[in-house]
Amino acid sequence: MFELNKRTNLLTSPEKNHLLEDRAEANMFREFFPYDEIPRVAFNDVHVPMTMQEKIYITDTTFRDGQQSRAPYTTEQIVDIYKMLHRLSGPNGIVQQSEFFLYSEKDRQAVYKCRELGYEFPQITSWIRASEKDFQLVKDMEINETGILVSCSDYHIFHKLHMKRSEAIEHYTKIVKQCIDKGIIPRCHFEDITRADIYKFVVPFARELMRISEETKMPIKIRACDTMGYGVSYPGAMIPRSVPGIMYALHQYAGVPHEWIEWHGHNDFYRAVANSTAAWLYGCNSVNCSLFGIGERTGNTPLEAMVMEYAQLKGTLDGMDTTVITELAEYFENVIGEKIPERTPFVGKNFNVTRAGIHADGLLKNEEIYNIFDTEKLLNRPVRVSISNTSGLAGIAHWINSNPDCSELKGIDKNDPLCISIKDWVDTQYEDGRTTVMSDEELEEYINHYLSQK
Repeated sequence: MFELNKRTNLLTSPEKNHLLEDRAEANMFREFFPYDEIPRVAFNDVHVPMTMQEKIYITDTTFRDGQQSRAPYTTEQIVDIYKMLHRLSGPNGIVQQSEFFLYSEKDRQAVYKCRELGYEFPQITSWIRASEKDFQLVKDMEINETGILVSCSDYHIFHKLHMKRSEAIEHYTKIVKQCIDKGIIPRCHFEDITRADIYKFVVPFARELMRISEETKMPIKIRACDTMGYGVSYPGAMIPRSVPGIMYALHQYAGVPHEWIEWHGHNDFYRAVANSTAAWLYGCNSVNCSLFGIGERTGNTPLEAMVMEYAQLKGTLDGMDTTVITELAEYFENVIGEKIPERTPFVGKNFNVTRAGIHADGLLKNEEIYNIFDTEKLLNRPVRVSISNTSGLAGIAHWINSNPDCSELKGIDKNDPLCISIKDWVDTQYEDGRTTVMSDEELEEYINHYLSQK
């Protein structure tokens, strides 16, 4: 027996009737999470279709989750970063939203000052505690959307909230209705979804939220939060760890529209970027990120990484200004004092710097051989080489040609007497026991001295 599925317009067999299971004891999914061992990934070879949407977006949590793992930003810093996020977002608003705390006067002042800029994107949203007082605060500040924490694994329901599943749903839906009564769009943060009972709690709960949405004519968004970074993107992996499976269940079984689904990942198992990309591929509208991945524990999905993922998946940047990524990195290091690891992709000091002599020789002949893309055009970061005992004459010549402070020497050949002299000097340094790379300042000083003797 088949029926027409109104969401897919395809004839399908009747959907499974996933009902709430009000267990007496928590389901800890010990087959996946033994705790005294490394978590396990299991497969049942169930594959769900990729359904990437025509329009996908990035949302930002730099000022919320990103502030929970470091010293708070000043109001001025928040405004500066928000301005750069706006420029990065471009005319199409790909960085669509940014969420703010509202607890302190400083937080609220940041919202006021960012709003005064008059930008359409990123839209300002909030994150609050689920209380009448906080809802009123959101209303008073004229913010249209707010995040609400609705923990959904039995780890949280039983051991943090000390409730049964049915009690948790009753508690959460009451909060959501209070939010709607204030005229605010609720964004329900399904905390710890990758350890939750997807079919016997998440789907019934999400389905109830969709019923409330239909009844009140108010959108109810769902942010699927991989709080501990357990999600995997592997085809055929089992839920609750399967990102494709979670996306499919929320849309197909719970009836959540794609445009109301968002993914929030953590990087505990180095999977934040891969999982966020998988969420997009399997029907999620938005992925939630923080700049440079700064966030709780190992951090969130890096926003700059998803800008690059977007361009690779869509074949276009859709107006995003990626040179702002470099400005943001410099601002974090020079103004805020946040140390970015040197080898961090796209933003680390050495992400496009090579020390190997054979690579430097290739760069000198054609930089496409060893540079990932035109980093000078797209990130305002010319490819560089770092000089050590392995750099060779080609590396030295490339360093001189790519150094703005040596512009008068641009075009120098690796067989130039200057390059040969520098190489001899560098080799002597390492023969005498040096173990670190040559700094730009040392090399510039040597060149100045060499030229003054001519």
